[in-house]
Amino acid sequence: MTVDDVAERAPALEASKETLEDYTLRFAPRTYRRWTPAVVGASALGGIAYMADFSIGAGIGLTHGTGNALLAIGFAAVVIFVTGFPLAYYAARYNIDLDLITRGSGFGYYGSVLTSVIFASFTFIFFALEGSIMAQGLRYALGLPLWLGYLTSTLIIIPLVIYGMKVLAKLQSWTNPLWLLLMVAPLVFLIVQEPDSVRRWLSYGDNGVSTAAVMLGAGVCLSLMGQIGEQIDYLRFMPPRTAENKKAWWTATVLAGPGWVVFGAFKQAIGVFMAVYVLDAVGAVAAVEPIEQFTGVFKQFMPPWLVVPLALVLVVLSQVKINVTNAYSGSLAWTNSFTRVTKRYPGRLVFVLVNLAIALVLMEADMFSFLNKLLSFYSNCAMAWVVTVATDIAINKYVLKLSPKQPEFRRGMLYAVNPVGVGSFLASSILSISVYFGLFGAAIQPYSPLVAVGIPIVLTPLLAVVTKGRFYLRRTDDGIVEPVLDETGNPSGTRYDCVVCGESYERPDMTASAAGGTICSLCLSTDREGLHVLP
Repeated sequence: MTVDDVAERAPALEASKETLEDYTLRFAPRTYRRWTPAVVGASALGGIAYMADFSIGAGIGLTHGTGNALLAIGFAAVVIFVTGFPLAYYAARYNIDLDLITRGSGFGYYGSVLTSVIFASFTFIFFALEGSIMAQGLRYALGLPLWLGYLTSTLIIIPLVIYGMKVLAKLQSWTNPLWLLLMVAPLVFLIVQEPDSVRRWLSYGDNGVSTAAVMLGAGVCLSLMGQIGEQIDYLRFMPPRTAENKKAWWTATVLAGPGWVVFGAFKQAIGVFMAVYVLDAVGAVAAVEPIEQFTGVFKQFMPPWLVVPLALVLVVLSQVKINVTNAYSGSLAWTNSFTRVTKRYPGRLVFVLVNLAIALVLMEADMFSFLNKLLSFYSNCAMAWVVTVATDIAINKYVLKLSPKQPEFRRGMLYAVNPVGVGSFLASSILSISVYFGLFGAAIQPYSPLVAVGIPIVLTPLLAVVTKGRFYLRRTDDGIVEPVLDETGNPSGTRYDCVVCGESYERPDMTASAAGGTICSLCLSTDREGLHVLP
């Protein structure tokens, strides 16, 4: 072995060892995916324990009235469910994350870097929101200054997110029952004891339905569309679908995939209910804070000494459950983008710290006070991305058959940029943001969500037809005789040795090397000279 060979293999071997904890940036192999569909589904749903839904619902309800808020929440939930379904299916069926899906669904190998940055932004924005809510709880219960609460809510996550899926699965599964009990039981008790609270909730701000108000509220809710990426970071570990587990497989995929929004919409509606309930006691500003909402509810049936501690436990537990996911998914997104652009793998922990640092800055800048405006702006980009990918899968792959049905993510197999997805995403983002800022007039300003959703549905198939699908695959042959999928349609479990790092990986992660032998997807991504990229 030459000195150059050693130099090439050392960083690749180091990178491969770290990624084997949770198969960062890779196809997740059968040998690692030993959880049942129920365990994967429960772990994924644990990530939706965030408290921001209560604040989002409260903000929309107090601004536009309960009727408009519920319509906005329902409209957004339908859009998120429909667009999230094809993405969740592809993740669970082919065991790859959303960035790897995006590469082969209209964006190209480097084109999806744009969406990785969008997704990374989603994770640190929502980390900051949840951290702010935890800091509010610490101030309320313990008198901790907000700045110290922000720091505490950030530092507490680091030791939990260093490890991958194995630790996250245990954390989410073990804490789900307590979280559900603390959230649901008090509300059920309140509704039974005070049925008039439901009437007050439904009649609040009852000035009739306003389409503009519904769309403004929906724009805030639709900012959560990027949550499907975090659900997919769990769903990619689903076991192969078989005749024996088919029912459980589909149940977990649907509930933990697009089904997350059903739980999310329920929490937003509860947020409106609790905000209306505590409004007279705490005022409009405090009514959108979850710690104030749950404290107000707990006071109705608990002894005074137990109210604040239990409310704090609920807030802290929710924050930890979602922010380990935010930090984990954000680190994957940043690492993915950095590795492709620089062809260097710095280690996921580096970007855990980067993501948390950005979130901490946002918290210290008091982003909670302009939550709805920030989310409304951000939602335009998130919607443009997710709807573009969902449309490519549903229409371009299955109806027009111009996009290859089998997902592709490996370097050398894809063009650098595919104008289908990138063009649709950019057009939708730019136009919807322009509408949002009123560049086309105040009358249509509230309807930027419809622009962000509508343009990709039309433009993605149109661009595929115009380009005749020629920019999806650079190559159709990866140099290995065995098919990527086995006879059941599941990714093959046959293992091949990588000529660079020396580790063995399953068939979907491998291609032939131009220098001979086979090479794994990560080593191919970090091949700076392109020596192993097939011509």
